[in-house]
Amino acid sequence: MSNSHLFLKSGFPRAPLQNGLGRYVCQLQRITLKFCKNNGSSRGMRDFIENHLVDFAKENPGIVVYVKPRRHRTPVLVAEYLNGEREWLNCRNNSQSEISKWIDLLKTQNGSSSSLRLRKMWHTDVPSIQGPWTPFLLRSPEAQNQTYPSREISTPLDVPQSATEKLIELFKQQKLEAAGEGGVDGVLEQKRAE
Repeated sequence: MSNSHLFLKSGFPRAPLQNGLGRYVCQLQRITLKFCKNNGSSRGMRDFIENHLVDFAKENPGIVVYVKPRRHRTPVLVAEYLNGEREWLNCRNNSQSEISKWIDLLKTQNGSSSSLRLRKMWHTDVPSIQGPWTPFLLRSPEAQNQTYPSREISTPLDVPQSATEKLIELFKQQKLEAAGEGGVDGVLEQKRAE
């Protein structure tokens, strides 16, 4: 088993406070495109800058875009987020479409959350003294001694009565009423009289 996860930054799953309830605020604050004007590995970055950068800046006015030419260096995307985190991405020999996909991914993230080792799968600012709720928390004691599968427990609670069951129930009620009035013979005599 690998221990590489021990070197990752650890934390809890979290989202920017109430983001998206009223209006969505893009968490990407600024993006820097670093490239070489001559090097072949920067060709995709140069194509993106020439063809798509102005459209990207018009579609996303809340993101500041910096273009930084550097001599004899590999192309790089640097994304800076509102929470202060920076994400650095090497774009060596990437095509124009790959770079636009990477920029869209950086735009939708809120920092380097993908490289975060989660301590727990849930987090709350106000922890409960009693502990988290589970489905077994308020079970009745009879359920502990139950043998499964059980017909009583497996039948649904809200199933309507069938016509046959209603007739059987009516027959039993008439039988009880007849027993109270004089037995079955009294019921037969009343039927014949009608």
